Amino acid sequence: MAVLPAMRLLFITNSRIGDAVLSTGLLDHLIRTHPGLRVTIACGRVAAPLFEGVPGLERLHVMHKRPRAGHWRTLWRQCVGTRWDLLVDLRGSPMPWVLRARRRLIPTDGRSTEDHRVRRVGSALGPDGFADPPAPRLWTSPEDEAAADAALGGPAASNRPLLVLAPTANWIAKTWPADRFVTLARELTAPDGPLPGAPVAVVAAPNEREAARPVLEGLAGPDLLDLIGRLDLLGVLAVLRRARLFVGNDSGLMHMAAAAGAPTVGLFGPSRDTHYAPWGPLGRVVRTDEPYEVLFPPDLDPTTVRASRMTSLPVSRVLDTAAALVRQTEGIGPR
Repeated sequence: MAVLPAMRLLFITNSRIGDAVLSTGLLDHLIRTHPGLRVTIACGRVAAPLFEGVPGLERLHVMHKRPRAGHWRTLWRQCVGTRWDLLVDLRGSPMPWVLRARRRLIPTDGRSTEDHRVRRVGSALGPDGFADPPAPRLWTSPEDEAAADAALGGPAASNRPLLVLAPTANWIAKTWPADRFVTLARELTAPDGPLPGAPVAVVAAPNEREAARPVLEGLAGPDLLDLIGRLDLLGVLAVLRRARLFVGNDSGLMHMAAAAGAPTVGLFGPSRDTHYAPWGPLGRVVRTDEPYEVLFPPDLDPTTVRASRMTSLPVSRVLDTAAALVRQTEGIGPR
């Protein structure tokens, strides 16, 4: 009996970590429903490490933005010689129309401005994909898991209840004040708190260390795990799998935590939780008193903002939501 050649997928996804994470449910669905699928990923430099563990990965094409759409021309040159069985484009690029493909999967524009991004990605599968989209999924290797164990103090230590904080974001306006993260962590890990004596891991991009410094200094002590710059992105993902609770601003790390299955509390102000809430049954949103429309009016120039716009979110509200989530997930433990 002749062996049929494996199908080949070109998956063009986002440059930012958060949006790239939210696209992985569709990728996972295609891998699961097409055994032996050979996968080529095209995405930006920052998000590229997320895809290094994708099953069936044949090539990871890192796109570097160039003038006059040069990055798209480069991708075309490297892909034009292949007849793709599946071509997914989440960037609205011309690639579906200038490359040969048996089937093209492209999201719709969404049914309303309130659609979550996971639903919009799922819409590439049709109405059922919009209504019941596949959940984001990320992949690690045994080496990533071992690196996480080592960073947490060994396999035995990594099984202790762990609180993970992500106090930074790609825009200062989205960052909850550092002193509130410190107060929250102390309340959560107090002897009478929901996570008594739990170590606290702080995660952020290496270039965000200065922004995270007030939190690191405020929580300094034997139970603080400063993981900034110690692990690559998939190593951080492996740590997030071990989190008993994650609390962070609206960021790529928040979406990674939710995709890892960690009980996740996302903090929102000048960004839309209707679009970017942590996806899944263990995700929770806590918003500022001030609505998005006030914090991000149509005439706002984001480059002029030099301070947090999250100051109307009190510690007590985040603490109540976090404590309730810990109670509701009792017995789940690290993943």
